[in-house]
Amino acid sequence: MIIVAKPISKEKRADIIKHMQAGESKENIAKWLFICVRTVTRVWNKFTISGNYEPAPQRSGRKPLVSDKTMDKVVSKIKETPDITLLELIDKFGLPISESALCKRLIKLGYSFKKRQLIRRSKTAPTSKRNAKNS
Repeated sequence: MIIVAKPISKEKRADIIKHMQAGESKENIAKWLFICVRTVTRVWNKFTISGNYEPAPQRSGRKPLVSDKTMDKVVSKIKETPDITLLELIDKFGLPISESALCKRLIKLGYSFKKRQLIRRSKTAPTSKRNAKNS
């Protein structure tokens, strides 16, 4: 099992830089901030190379196959023709995803849809057990 730690706070990073510039040892800074020496080294190296001590952005998870720009086009097409199907959208824009994946993306964007089947009720057959008569 891999455990991924969260980045340390900006305040701790600023403290590391301040105390390293003052000449304190990495071991003392690590003990004082309750972090490992390697973390102090990484923050200090990043600061000396780039002049920046901000944490790197956390990029986790799978990247979407369809860009936001393409999804904007899909949404505008839906607004233009609200009765278009998912398969028609996939064919029209050449999307490399399945119907269910497109459906999930549209739900995330706040779209929902439900097509009702136009089936007439049977007048002779009961529709539920509660309404059925015991013969």
